Amino acid sequence: MAEPSETEPPAQKEGIGVDASIYVDSSALAKLYVPEAGSDTLDAFLRGRRGLMISELAITEVLSAVARRKREGELHAKQANEIHDAVLADADSGSFGRLDLNRDVHREAERLLFATDSLPLRTLDALHIALAFSGGASHILTFDHRMREAAAQAGLHAIVL
Repeated sequence: MAEPSETEPPAQKEGIGVDASIYVDSSALAKLYVPEAGSDTLDAFLRGRRGLMISELAITEVLSAVARRKREGELHAKQANEIHDAVLADADSGSFGRLDLNRDVHREAERLLFATDSLPLRTLDALHIALAFSGGASHILTFDHRMREAAAQAGLHAIVL
């Protein structure tokens, strides 16, 4: 597991209330549908929580990863289609608030890209962080070390599971 950011202590799972506003990025969302290391811990952490947010961008990234795994033979077509349907059904269920990319989100992402001199912030990471801000998130749940660092530097509490 990646080391926590030195710029902001990560939010530990015990100290985050069930109503905390949490943006779930694509690295975390994917673990809910494609079992891998950390999937069970993530599922247990998210169970019963309110205030969870995902974005259309995260949905597309997760489905892109599923399609790649299908192309590479890691998933059968039936499995990939079932995951596709489950992701979209869960997104439509109301379990997550859904955030969209818009002009304001893009401008915030661009501001973030120019605001850091020491951290190599990537475009999609900046968009995810900007989406979290657009939804009023106080926390971000990601398994990507660089994104966690950038989010903490931008003022979000990074959750480390």
